[in-house]
Amino acid sequence: MNVNLSAIPGFLATHARVLDRRRYDLLTGDGDAARVLAALDAYRNTDGGYGWGLEPDLRAPESQPGAALHAFEVFEDVAPATAPQAVALCDWLETVTLPDGGLPFALPVTVSGGTAPWWVGGDPATSSLQITSVSAAAAHRVAAHDPAVAAHPWLERATRYCLGAIQALEEQPHAYVLSFAVHFLDAVYDTQPRAADLLKRLGAYIPADGRVPVEGGTADEALRSLDFAPYPGRPVRDLFDPEVIAADLVRLAGGQQDDGGWTVDYVKISPAGSLDWRGAVTVQAVQILRANAII
Repeated sequence: MNVNLSAIPGFLATHARVLDRRRYDLLTGDGDAARVLAALDAYRNTDGGYGWGLEPDLRAPESQPGAALHAFEVFEDVAPATAPQAVALCDWLETVTLPDGGLPFALPVTVSGGTAPWWVGGDPATSSLQITSVSAAAAHRVAAHDPAVAAHPWLERATRYCLGAIQALEEQPHAYVLSFAVHFLDAVYDTQPRAADLLKRLGAYIPADGRVPVEGGTADEALRSLDFAPYPGRPVRDLFDPEVIAADLVRLAGGQQDDGGWTVDYVKISPAGSLDWRGAVTVQAVQILRANAII
C-alpha cells in the first residue's frame, strides 16, 4: 500500500481549512494542542456550542447539535490535554436536550445557504438517535482522558437515551444511524452491561463484506467496515473477519488522490463544504492508517 505522505501538507495548504491543517500538524508531531484549540474556537459561539460550518454541510452560524461531534473529535485529538471548552459544550448540549434525554437532529437554521436540506428540515422537537449517539460516542472517547466530561450529567442522560433507543430498534435502521449506534456501543462497551448484547444484535444488520448502502445517498454511497470499526483493539472489530478489514485498509490507502488528499462519495452541497470535507477526511484517513500500522 503506497501512501504519498509528502503530498499531504501541500494538499492541505491548497484546499483545507486551518482547523484541519492544525490537526494534521498535531497528528504528525509538529503542532501543539493550544493551536488546534485556537483554530476550533473560530467555530465556537458564546453559548458554548459550535456552528459556522464546523459541520461542513451545516454552514449556519448558530450552535447546532450536528457540530458537537466534530468539536469532540478535536478534544479527542488533543489528549492527554483537556480543555474547558469540552465541558462548556456539554453544558450547552444539556440546554438543548429534549425531555427523553435525546438531542434533536437540528435546531432551526437561520442561514440556509450552503446547508444540506436534511439539516434545514430537521425537527427540533424530536430526539434523533443518529445525532445523540454519534455525539455521545465522541464525548465518551473524550471522557476517557477528561474527568469533567466523564462526570457531566448531559453525558449520563444521553447515554441512557441511546441505550433505550437502540434496545427499541425492531428493524435495520438507516446506514448512518446503524454506524453511529455501533460507535456508541463500542465507546461504552466497558462501562454499560447492555452494550455487548446490543452490539452483537446491531452487528447482524451488517453484511459479511462490511458494505452497507446509504439509502437516499449518491449511487455509489455506502458505509464500509472501517466506517464501523476504524481502530484495532476495539470490541467492534469482532464484528468483521480480519480479511474484510485488511481489504478495506487497502481500499482506504488507495483512495488518496493525485493531489495528495482523500475525497468523499456523498452528495456535495456547497463548494466550501466539499473542500472542508476533503480536508477533514484526509486527516481521518491518516489517523486510521497510522493506527492500523499501514503508514
